[in-house]
Amino acid sequence: MRKIKLLSLLLALVVLPGCGAASVEGGTMPQPEQRLVVYTSHKEEVYRPIIREFEERTGIWVELVTGGSYELLEQIEAEKDAPRADVMFGGGVESLESYRRLFQPTRCAHWSQITESLRQPEDCWTPFSALPLVLIYNTKLVDASQLQGWEDLTRPEFRGKIAFADPTKSGSSFTAVTTVELCCGEEVMQALAGNLDGCQLSSSGEVLTAVADGEALVGVTLEETALQRIAAGDNLALVYPREGTSCVPDGTALIAGAPHRENAEKFLDFTLSREVQQLLGSRFYRRSVRSDVAAANSLPAMETLNLVDYDPRWAAEHRETILRQWDEALED
Repeated sequence: MRKIKLLSLLLALVVLPGCGAASVEGGTMPQPEQRLVVYTSHKEEVYRPIIREFEERTGIWVELVTGGSYELLEQIEAEKDAPRADVMFGGGVESLESYRRLFQPTRCAHWSQITESLRQPEDCWTPFSALPLVLIYNTKLVDASQLQGWEDLTRPEFRGKIAFADPTKSGSSFTAVTTVELCCGEEVMQALAGNLDGCQLSSSGEVLTAVADGEALVGVTLEETALQRIAAGDNLALVYPREGTSCVPDGTALIAGAPHRENAEKFLDFTLSREVQQLLGSRFYRRSVRSDVAAANSLPAMETLNLVDYDPRWAAEHRETILRQWDEALED
């Protein structure tokens, strides 16, 4: 069942006086030209400061619906004949590619500043941040020499002790399955599935906690979430796999038939503004998708990472085949 939380009232309390807060207190809703409905799969610490700043700069009142990437995309599909949302904010771009029929192509004002390899040729979605995949391990339970790459996840000592989210539910986990197959081949991907010993987590957010708490020894996650937990003092370390990894962006997309299209386009432009893109590195341990915004000093230069050529459209088109191979390997 879908578990989607409406946070519009909460957000209304922090928007511009005379717009959200005053309108709610006065018992009236803002006019249509002042509204924007955003569906987001981002964590609150990411979306809240961006939404708040957008409201303050524009006077636009944002109604927010949160949930997992795929549940929100399914909701958008269910509403396609009478769209309620204007923007999908978040989700790996493979998931956006899988639902591209729901989006209206649009080119943001900062398109020329987007790193060329991260652009969507038809402008069906706009990249937001670049997210390398990493391996993590519990520093109290695992020696650094035991985990250097994807193939190490097939070692017998890690059987049943790998934190890995269900790729049918987690976009980043689906990226990981595809990345392993691209970097190491189908045989290693199948061996990894078998080494999970039937244990998959329900969300990517559980991966860090499982490894930090020692319930799992190692795991697969995104660079930014690993760095956040390490900075918070968890007993974790990360590894960029020696065989290679992927750096797939998450994205933002304009929903076809958006009721407040002009405001939606303003929001897309805002997410790619220099100020927001600089915030990614300074506050969120994320990498900008703009070529003119350098990575934070705490991040290794992208040029030093062994990156596989990962095509989000190809991954989206082959999603069902990849997941079927994964499921068959889990059952073996």
